[in-house]
This record gives sequence, C-alpha cells and structure tokens, in this order.
Amino acid sequence: MTLERAYWTAKAAGIFRPRIKLTEFVPQSLSLPPRMPEVNSAWKGIESVLGDLLTRFEVPRHDCLEFGVEHGYSTAAFASFFENVTGVDTFTGDIHTNVFGDFYAATTQRLSVFPNVKLIRGDYRDWIASDSKRYDLIHVDIVHTYVDTYACGLWAAMHSRCTLFHDTESFPAVKQALIDISRNTGKRVYNYREHYGLGILV
Repeated sequence: MTLERAYWTAKAAGIFRPRIKLTEFVPQSLSLPPRMPEVNSAWKGIESVLGDLLTRFEVPRHDCLEFGVEHGYSTAAFASFFENVTGVDTFTGDIHTNVFGDFYAATTQRLSVFPNVKLIRGDYRDWIASDSKRYDLIHVDIVHTYVDTYACGLWAAMHSRCTLFHDTESFPAVKQALIDISRNTGKRVYNYREHYGLGILV
C-alpha cells in the first residue's frame, strides 16, 4: 500500500469528479521484435504487443521519447519500430527499482547495436522544462510516485500522439495519475493488464 499523501488526496478528489473508464486493451496479435537484449526486465512481454498497439492506435513511427531507460529492454523494443528513439534516465536506479549503482555504460553498450537510439543522462524534470518538441510516442516509466508520474505524464500527454505508462497494475499511484491525466486532457485511456500493466493514452 502506498503511503504517498498526494496519491490519497487525488484518489479522494476523484470520488466527486466524473468517472473515467479504463478500456481494457486486448492485443489481437503478438510479435517479438528482433534483437531484444538478454537482460532482466519487468517490461518483458509488452514488447510482443507493441506492434499491434502502434497499428491499432495509428501511431506514426518517426520520433519516440522514453523516460526511464534503466537497462534498455523497452528502449530496444521501441528502436525496432521508430526511426528515432531518445531515452532519458539518471541510470542510477530509484526507490522502486531496487537496483542501484551506475549502469549508464552497460546500457549504452547494450544498445550500441541500435544507431537510431540516443541516450541522455539526466532527470525528467530538467528535460520537460526545456523541450517543446512533439513526439509520436512517449513512454513514462520513472519513479512510481503519483507526483512524479503525473508531472511527467501530463507533459508527455501534451507533447505526444500516444503516451504509455508502465506499471499501472503494480503501482496504484501510476494508475491514479493516468486516470487524472486522462480526465484533465480529455484523451482516451486504455489499460493492458499483463506484465505489471501498461496504460495507453491517446
């Protein structure tokens, strides 16, 4: 159970606001992208529905931005579909990953087979403060607090055709932020329940 005050405040406020329906996303086909790295990842399984998802929601495949690269598994999946992928991460872990240290060099080496990937070592807050570009897709998989997910996710929703949020099923704060962003932007929201959950905002 999350102890974050902002999460409970948002959840309570939602009782008095219009209900947001999360439509279940059910993939019609599964296809594993080529050259997926051999590395442990909570994202495993989602890579196989990515092609179906992009086709279903008619997402252009030029520019993708990812907040939360960690070891690069999801980044490799995006690199198989998009012309340009930019990954932003501190590469030092956080309170929810249980993986700490400095894994920038290892991740950079792992993704070196993808010339269309550019990794940026930094904090999402610094990035969104200076970037005004629009992307075809933005993936949010940062520290799983309501405050951070909402701040990063709202910016992402306003700067992309499609925004993905990982861990909607394993972190209630992520799902609540997704719901509130949908309510405040008017975008449709879907949820894929498998592999810790993936929120889809279009």
